[in-house]
Amino acid sequence: MKQQLEDLVREMRRRGISYDEAVDEFKKAFISTVLRANNGNQSKSAKQLGVHRNTLTRTILAMHIDLTPMRPSARRRPPQSELQTLLSKKERQS
Repeated sequence: MKQQLEDLVREMRRRGISYDEAVDEFKKAFISTVLRANNGNQSKSAKQLGVHRNTLTRTILAMHIDLTPMRPSARRRPPQSELQTLLSKKERQS
């Protein structure tokens, strides 16, 4: 793994990627990997990363990490506002 990391650093230097950009990319990849392993669950991911959930949430927003593809595609309960609309439609159809 050490050799792979050194090869990656050499490639990044060759391409002119700055230290700050490299650190940001590593951080984004690391966090995204942990989030994917936890199906986008921020509480579990924060615990595994050793950071507070609010810190992870701020980092996700700042780094523009999209959680949508990480979460299961199972149908979720609609928000309360949509639920009222759905119930009203069903009542009108009856």
